[in-house]
Amino acid sequence: MDSPELGRGVLHPARAAELITVERLAPHPEVARFVEYYWLVRWDLNGRAPYEQKVLSHPNVHLVLEAPRARVYGVDRSLFVRRLEGAGHVLGVRFLPGAFRGLAGHPVSDLADRSVPAADYFGPEVDRLNEELVDGAPDAGRVDAFLRPRLPAPDPLAEEAAALVDRITRSPDLRRVDELARESGLPVRRLQRLFAEYVGASPKWVLRRARLHEASQRAVSGGELDLAALAAELGYADQAHLTRDFTAAVGISPARYAGSR
Repeated sequence: MDSPELGRGVLHPARAAELITVERLAPHPEVARFVEYYWLVRWDLNGRAPYEQKVLSHPNVHLVLEAPRARVYGVDRSLFVRRLEGAGHVLGVRFLPGAFRGLAGHPVSDLADRSVPAADYFGPEVDRLNEELVDGAPDAGRVDAFLRPRLPAPDPLAEEAAALVDRITRSPDLRRVDELARESGLPVRRLQRLFAEYVGASPKWVLRRARLHEASQRAVSGGELDLAALAAELGYADQAHLTRDFTAAVGISPARYAGSR
């Protein structure tokens, strides 16, 4: 999401801020080894037309408590679109990159671009919890209590994957997989296997998505957008390269996106 209130990756943040509110809630310290944060989205569109919120997703798996059933969402490597209407709320769990591998029991890449019933991983109890939290007040403490006895043992490889993703997303100055390999001391093939197993997207995709997050944020930050300078800063070959990459991901050019804020 693109503003401090909504978060990096949410497109058209000014419009979104008129229609939705987003809270980030800290997990219990024991759960924080696996969960980055809980997020709570509320909206009230009564009397308004339905609204489609678009998000440039991050390299995280989410457990989402929503009607009609709780679902687990893998890394969405395209553009995530959520249609909102009426009034409601959704409570989500954003797992640290790599952390869902121990819960999944299979490579996280198997979940890429998919969502599946959360009961596949957490049993029917998660649907009972979902019903209570969707119909009543959303309560992150209840989710804490649900997750704590179900979390797997710490996995050093999951922690390594999380640290590598954090290095990429903290700064767009890291631009190539071979640069990440040199910095981490890991061969490129091992990086690719680690990301497929634990993250659910390739290191190349994570690097590219970090640059697109930065580009989308800068496009709506106010002031004149110098696309040539931004392309050079983010490591694109030229302005045309940035424009092609951005348009393929977002659906419109960065210049049009900046003008739509």
